[in-house]
Amino acid sequence: MSQLDDKINQHFAGLVVRKDLVKTVKGNAIVPSYVLEYLLGQYCATDDEATIQSGIDTVKEILRMHYVHRNEAGLVRSTIREKGRHKVIDRISVSLNDKADAYEAEFANLGVKKVLIDSATVKAHPKLLVGGVWCLADIEYEFNDDKNVSPWILATLKPIQLSHFDFDSYVEARKQFTTDEWIDLLIQSIGFNPQLFGKRNKLSQLVRLIPFCERNYNLIELGPKGTGKSHIYSEFSPHGMLISGGEVTVPKLFVHNSTGKLGLVGYWDVVAFDEFAGKQKRVDKALVDIMKNYMANKSFSRGVETLGAEASMVFVGNTDHTVPYMLKHTDLFDPLPEKFHDSAFLDRIHNYIPGWEVDVIRGEMFSDGYGFVVDYLAEILRSLRNHDYSDRYQHLFTLSSEISTRDRDGINKTFSGLMKILFPANDATDVEVEDVLRQAIEGRKRVKDQLLRIDATYPAVHFAYTTADDTVKEVKTLEELEFPHYYHRTVASDTDDFAVMPVASANAGAPQQPTAAQSSNDSPRHLAAATTAVAAATDAQTPLREAHIVFVENQRGVNFDKLFGPYLKEASQITITDPYVRVFHQLRNLMELMETVARNKASEEEVNVHLITVEDEFRVEQQTDNLQKIAESCAGVGIQFTWEYDTSGTRHDRDITTDHGWKIVLSRGLDVFQRFEMNDAFSFSNRMQQLRPCKEFNVTFVRV
Repeated sequence: MSQLDDKINQHFAGLVVRKDLVKTVKGNAIVPSYVLEYLLGQYCATDDEATIQSGIDTVKEILRMHYVHRNEAGLVRSTIREKGRHKVIDRISVSLNDKADAYEAEFANLGVKKVLIDSATVKAHPKLLVGGVWCLADIEYEFNDDKNVSPWILATLKPIQLSHFDFDSYVEARKQFTTDEWIDLLIQSIGFNPQLFGKRNKLSQLVRLIPFCERNYNLIELGPKGTGKSHIYSEFSPHGMLISGGEVTVPKLFVHNSTGKLGLVGYWDVVAFDEFAGKQKRVDKALVDIMKNYMANKSFSRGVETLGAEASMVFVGNTDHTVPYMLKHTDLFDPLPEKFHDSAFLDRIHNYIPGWEVDVIRGEMFSDGYGFVVDYLAEILRSLRNHDYSDRYQHLFTLSSEISTRDRDGINKTFSGLMKILFPANDATDVEVEDVLRQAIEGRKRVKDQLLRIDATYPAVHFAYTTADDTVKEVKTLEELEFPHYYHRTVASDTDDFAVMPVASANAGAPQQPTAAQSSNDSPRHLAAATTAVAAATDAQTPLREAHIVFVENQRGVNFDKLFGPYLKEASQITITDPYVRVFHQLRNLMELMETVARNKASEEEVNVHLITVEDEFRVEQQTDNLQKIAESCAGVGIQFTWEYDTSGTRHDRDITTDHGWKIVLSRGLDVFQRFEMNDAFSFSNRMQQLRPCKEFNVTFVRV
């Protein structure tokens, strides 16, 4: 186990489980993860391998004996008849038979209906009435000559969810973890390997949890297929309901006028709409209107009475086009059905998760480390709905006066939710509070900026905040930094009416010079130039200049040719200092830099390149062999490549120095790209650097 796994088991003994066990026990059972982890939590919540193996066998046996597969339902019904009584794991829903004045249960997989259930059980578990609940149930069979009497009798029922937890112990144990450790624990609890995600991507995953801990929180995530957008809402918590966006009606969602039966929002903490996108989908306008009122006021009325509810709403769907295409031709809400592509509806959304920044889920991304039994975390998050952390930044930062009340509500609710998830004890440092606030502002800004494109009546907003020392800090979305030519286009803009503002990402990583900040009266379209603060320096007629460029996580558009090429041209001696040129992907980055050197040298000239790095203590022979291969390859194109291993153990510099007067200081060395599939010859990320998402890093160009 890793050090983090040891720490997790030490402070949350009995409440965590190894995440790869879910796949081990699931087999072909179509059952949510929280059901499996409930069982694993009973028998495998330990780090003792023998106990785990024994527990796995027990859970498999329980599933074999009691989980009802639809194709075996007839056999299970026969077993119940022959034995008279049998325990099953199934999804159970209940309805009221008003003619018989009795509640009747229906077992989804078992295929049994009209099973009598007593009123006390229904009152204790009202969610049985709406959508159904996974349960452990004892069902009996007793034949009766009266055809109106069902032979099926529900003897006992136990919903599969945690019965109790100690919130104070949870908060106290949280204090034993650093913020980075805690984030990694939460990512492992979701089921992912935190080592394969950057900080920004981890926070995007955690924003998906906010609807579970924040009442009446409205969240949308649109992005490519296969990024796990709906996973959390279907598998993570017994308090969430995932429904198809095209299959919900007003009575099902809110209230049935003729029966007075409350809909989903009255019983579930989170109602998520899967496959919400699709321009051709038919949508009931009455549903859109009542949703608008509910999302804004937490109440709804169908002409009989006004009712309130606390359910958060989540909308997830797939995009059909790339981000720059949507920004140039439409907007980032483009995939939505026409009736939901409505500014009044969209203005009620508190946060927009940029799903295009989330990687498509691959097998190696799943975790085999320890995380919370998801049902335990689900109960913790539910209890946090009673807390309000929305004011925890106000003694440090003040939002811009231009930010409207609805924008503030969105920012405050996102901030409150993330603070609950990350800092339940309210012990965040000032820097950590600022990071959470910036994340919250960006999520709401993404919504509002698109509304400005859709509806010209919305005024432009300067999304910024002021620190205690009166420093004004502006917040930008990543799309704004990458595509400023298109980002601030509005419905009133002509297609060609864009301010031409070269930026780092727009010029594929070209080094640029800061420009003077423009006045606060400038339009948002022109503010992009001031904050990105760069001017292209790749033109042969433009002299190279000193510059400092900051790249944010997930930013695309960087390649070595544009970033380094102009500063390496005409150099005859280049020294690269980077202690982390060890494993394969780092050595590949080095080889790609050699390609840049080759493209920027005259064919009749030679360049000497010397690498100073640190040997890999575990695979030094493989490292040396790969460096030798690079040297042999370079020799054929006029590059004399040499290297040395620094043995002092004190060298931490990361820079590139040339013999014609330039030093390029690298915060991360050459390791600036996030992981991509290097073995896939048909992947554009593999073949084109500018299409790879970056890690957060900065580069400084200095004359020496």
